[in-house]
Amino acid sequence: MNGLPGKRVLVTRPRDQAEALAKALAARGARAVLFPTIEIRPVDDLSRLDVAIDNLDRYDWITFPSPNAVEVVFGRLQARGRQLPTGLRIAAVGPGTAQAITARGAKVDFIPSRYLGEQLGRELTPVAGCRVLVPRAARGREELVTELARRGAIVDAVVVYDTLPAAVDPRDMEDLERGVDVATFTSPSTVENFFALLGARAIRVLGGAYVACIGPVTASAARALGLTVHLEPAEHSIPGLVAALDAGVGESAGKPA
Repeated sequence: MNGLPGKRVLVTRPRDQAEALAKALAARGARAVLFPTIEIRPVDDLSRLDVAIDNLDRYDWITFPSPNAVEVVFGRLQARGRQLPTGLRIAAVGPGTAQAITARGAKVDFIPSRYLGEQLGRELTPVAGCRVLVPRAARGREELVTELARRGAIVDAVVVYDTLPAAVDPRDMEDLERGVDVATFTSPSTVENFFALLGARAIRVLGGAYVACIGPVTASAARALGLTVHLEPAEHSIPGLVAALDAGVGESAGKPA
């Protein structure tokens, strides 16, 4: 039984990244309620990335933990008139990140079996003795870097972007106040900044909404803030999240995962 037709679904992704999720929801009869909670910005000082770009031929792998890292790195390559060396292998944490890479004309050599940073760190091969560049978020998780280093890689982790609370559009707030049937969170930052923006109102605004988190790290952040998580899709991706919602909302509402 399809569970999404007629449902109002909260989308907390950055506004410029929300379109794919909103369209997928609309195709299944749901209405996306856009309330961006985060904004992605390149860090002010990209000098460490510039140094890495100037020495890309020394690396065996570049691992991208998010589409945001892809956009910053390839944007910087373009600005500096550079390209990735043909011998540099590229790893992506999941299909969304891989799609961002291929859209830039590059080939992805590796995606882990589960779309998590730590899984990428555990499965990337070969890695022992290899030099790996990891462009990452300022407040990103350490698991990818830790796992690579544990397995003998020489890791250069370079901060290239930051995740900041978004400014609230009063029109978005008005729409949110009408209530939602489903709330989606696609990163720990989307959850944490939802609460940072709304404070004590966050739980009340969600009411009895069915809460869906894209993966276990996001779900853990949601539970830490007092939310009951009803759904974590088996595939930690936007298509996986929408498909699981479509299958599960109607039958599983109110049943925590």
